[in-house]
Amino acid sequence: MVRLIALYSQPDDPAAFDSHYRDVHAPIVRPYPNLRGVRLTKADGLGGRPAPFYLLAEMSFDSRADLDEALASDPGRESGRDLRSFAQAGVLLFVADDDAALDA
Repeated sequence: MVRLIALYSQPDDPAAFDSHYRDVHAPIVRPYPNLRGVRLTKADGLGGRPAPFYLLAEMSFDSRADLDEALASDPGRESGRDLRSFAQAGVLLFVADDDAALDA
């Protein structure tokens, strides 16, 4: 399993961010080819400190090739354009390959 992970910084207007993500961005992402699932998590801090990120979005694929195909697709390109329109506070994107995980 391979995951594309997006860590969104705290937006200036969380309600507007949530609305755009739910009503515009998520419907763009859902038709990614080979997408196995999407998981959204709101972050909470520790020790009385705020979380460094507002939202964690994980998109799961069977392989890196499937992820690459999704990003190269029409929905993949459209989601990249849309990302720039609503994530002005910043977003960190990276790929996590579960097969490369360290054993605990």
